[in-house]
Amino acid sequence: MRLLFRDLSVISRILCANCSAKYMTVGHQIGKYHGVCRPQQPPVPQQSQHRLMSAAQAVNDTNNTAANNNNNNNTNTSSVVSNNNTNKFNVTPSKRVPSFVKIVEVGPRDGLQNEKEYVPSATKVEFISKLSQTGLSVVEATAFVSPKWVPQMADHSQVMSSVNKFTNNLVVNYPVLVPNIKGLEDAIRTGVKEIAVFTTVSETFCKTNVNCSINESLQRIDEVIKKALKNEIRVRGYISCCLGCPYEGPQSSVKVAQLAHKLYQMGCYEISLGDTIGIGTPATMRSLLEEVLKLIPVDSVAVHCHDTYGQALANILTALDYGINIVDSSVAGLGGCPFAKGATGNVATEDVVYMLHGMGIKTGVDLTKLMDAGNFICSALKKQTNSKVSHAMQTKMDCNHIQKSS
Repeated sequence: MRLLFRDLSVISRILCANCSAKYMTVGHQIGKYHGVCRPQQPPVPQQSQHRLMSAAQAVNDTNNTAANNNNNNNTNTSSVVSNNNTNKFNVTPSKRVPSFVKIVEVGPRDGLQNEKEYVPSATKVEFISKLSQTGLSVVEATAFVSPKWVPQMADHSQVMSSVNKFTNNLVVNYPVLVPNIKGLEDAIRTGVKEIAVFTTVSETFCKTNVNCSINESLQRIDEVIKKALKNEIRVRGYISCCLGCPYEGPQSSVKVAQLAHKLYQMGCYEISLGDTIGIGTPATMRSLLEEVLKLIPVDSVAVHCHDTYGQALANILTALDYGINIVDSSVAGLGGCPFAKGATGNVATEDVVYMLHGMGIKTGVDLTKLMDAGNFICSALKKQTNSKVSHAMQTKMDCNHIQKSS
């Protein structure tokens, strides 16, 4: 495909229409404001002006076209999901990246749920305690699910009761995953203040994961949300397989957006878009966000990227360009889905924090303490960290120690 001049703006010095400063940016064009100086939100350009095309993407144009065609062919959703695709919010992929990003640490739940060897409750509690001392404001503690399906979470009540005794629980939020009313009732008895509900855009994955259809899962979720809100418990929503399903392949971005909108209408204050099998790329992430942000305000959208294909940081960077300021991650890159074989762990929190801090974006997280927490749980699991940053820094410290010794 022939590349247009606007596609090369990523490597071109262009002129700002407001302050006449030359600057380097991604996706801006001549005559547009840049993020630093623009006095107000500029008019949203046409869809074609949003899209960026790198040489690598041009090579893969055939694959991208196929994915887009799939989106167009799979826009029919179940009757529960609203088909109203009204553009409620301006989608501006070239906006200034956020100055602060909230990290939602999912290691104690999503990170440990797939571990084959049972992790003692005391280890889990100590792990959560260490994470709580890093500056993280959200640590997902456990899941109130059936031990038949997820044995690792069988001690959810014991873990949560211990976590509620932490002295810093006023500044750190400890949400728990809840699949149904029974799980919610068990969670309420331990004094939880926030829960997370989940569904998926894939019918096959939904039946495999929670043994019901998407329609039925939404009915369960609606019941859970109503009772939670009645008990003054906040609710976060997860959508799995947003960028691809292990059974059905690529998924419709329009369908994901409609599903997210439904959860938002039900009462979820925040919607996390999950790349469950880590198959997404910046191109498919852009396609997803352009649809979702038409229906959901940007401050209510999070991204949850697995790193199976090594694309997680690139996808997060793409999300930042759309103004997303909430990122799910797991310390040491722990994780994986019991119902998606071959899907490796979440993006490592250490790697995300290192990238954000290197961009001048604040997180409130102490990277050194974060690596200590990662080292603790890796030692308990008797496994190596999946964090490239942690591995590199540890190697550097070991080399410095050897040099000092010699």
